[in-house]
Amino acid sequence: MLSIPLAELPTDFRARALRWAAQFPHCAYFEPNGQAYPEGPFDQLLGVAPAAPDAPRTLDELRQWLPRAQDGAPRLGFLTYDLKNEIEDLHSDNPSGLDWPTLHFFHPQTWLLWRPDTLELHGHTDGVLAAILATELPDWPAPAVPAFTPRMPKADYLRAVEAVREDILNGEVYELNLCQEFYAEGVQLDPVDVFLRLNAASPAPFAGFFRHESHFLLCASPERFLAHSAPVIVSQPIKGTIRRGSTPAEDEQQRLALLHDEKERAENLMIVDLVRNDLARVARTGTVQVPELFGLYPFRHVWQMISTVTAELRPGVDLPDVLRATFPMGSMTGAPKIRAMQLIEHYETARRGLYSGSIGYAWPDGAFEFNVVIRSLQYRPDTGYLSFQVGSAITYDSNPEREYAECLLKARAILDVLGAVVAE
Repeated sequence: MLSIPLAELPTDFRARALRWAAQFPHCAYFEPNGQAYPEGPFDQLLGVAPAAPDAPRTLDELRQWLPRAQDGAPRLGFLTYDLKNEIEDLHSDNPSGLDWPTLHFFHPQTWLLWRPDTLELHGHTDGVLAAILATELPDWPAPAVPAFTPRMPKADYLRAVEAVREDILNGEVYELNLCQEFYAEGVQLDPVDVFLRLNAASPAPFAGFFRHESHFLLCASPERFLAHSAPVIVSQPIKGTIRRGSTPAEDEQQRLALLHDEKERAENLMIVDLVRNDLARVARTGTVQVPELFGLYPFRHVWQMISTVTAELRPGVDLPDVLRATFPMGSMTGAPKIRAMQLIEHYETARRGLYSGSIGYAWPDGAFEFNVVIRSLQYRPDTGYLSFQVGSAITYDSNPEREYAECLLKARAILDVLGAVVAE
């Protein structure tokens, strides 16, 4: 292990490190952006590997694979939304322009960990620092992406919201997270450049950059899925969104409007109850708690309503056990979860892929950290397919036009960074 004082590194070291790392077919970078967050944000962590021949593809394989870690390195990986099909008797038949593997983890050959005052280099370190410092930073022009095409035209989305409201009235679900894809084809862009622009435009505590061979994820997520530091596990669902005000007075008015919005509070509470029930399946009896309900947190473009649920894991429970009990996260499905996922497959017109899945890392001591993949771009340079998805929680009180506007609000940073619009 090498330790270098951060003060001795150039101010653009992060950008050089990421551009160096993105050359590898397996690359994962987790960025906390210095954001204050209850229970803390991501570690700032970067790992690369030239190959991942033994990568697990199922939860059962992951259980066998994780204990092999004997070198102190984190295991870096992602879970797509379609992992639900392994956990429950479900299916995914909608089209996809991305085709991520359902689950993938890799062992980094080299990994970098940022501490408050130092940078640590681990694993294969020979020549790494010199290679990063020698990496050039091209002066890319601002990306110019053609208009994004909605996979679900607005009129169809509005009709779907009304149909979900009817399902709620009929007792099928209490709440359903309805998502839609916007895509562009034949796009050529530099993933590192776009990630850095997105990260600057919308700094978030659970941001990340992931390369899996010909697949890239550029993520500016504000939401934690799960964090575990023995014996406590934490989940922090987000439900409730409103735009920031343009003045301090208007911003405070917006914050109070979100705080007292009965629909948003009801959405949040329903998902908190779902998360409590999920965690109870792997927790010691009596340890599930809600230390914060309806917390309001400001981000660059929006206020978010965030609640915190904690528990103590039972002895012998491992990461695959926790994922079987909690995945997908309730904030991206609705409640009750299984029926909500069945209806999601019915109403949505695209496979979610890594959207509403998770990226994260697991340490050899059993600690782990995973986000919720939202506010993200998925990209395949080999095909030129570029996609983002957005969604909102539908309850019986939902107004279809308002829900559509909330989707576009969540996409604002992505569209601004790409200089793009949504085609009508």
